[in-house]
Amino acid sequence: MSAVTLTPAPELKKSPKAPRARAGAKPAAARRLAPPARRALPAGLPRAWYIDHNRRLKAMRLAVVLLDSGLYTPEQANNRRIRSIAARVGVHRPSAATCRLVRSLLHQEN
Repeated sequence: MSAVTLTPAPELKKSPKAPRARAGAKPAAARRLAPPARRALPAGLPRAWYIDHNRRLKAMRLAVVLLDSGLYTPEQANNRRIRSIAARVGVHRPSAATCRLVRSLLHQEN
């Protein structure tokens, strides 16, 4: 009989673990570019609240597009220009009140 000697296996170098992504999580680049998920609006509020809320959302969308296109001041954004941008983006024609709201969003300095 031959004697068997057991030798320990050589230890492998462990690389630092990368942070594990949650199951179903999107990569960081996809999270930044995707719009936020839409949620249902709260029920039971007066109709005027919903109208104002949707007007604010539309104005915000239009203000972002105007800023991306290089318009930074309210003087550059007249009703005609805001409405032409809305048609290009695929948003329904904004009212005069929505155009005023877009200009007020462009005017804020922060």
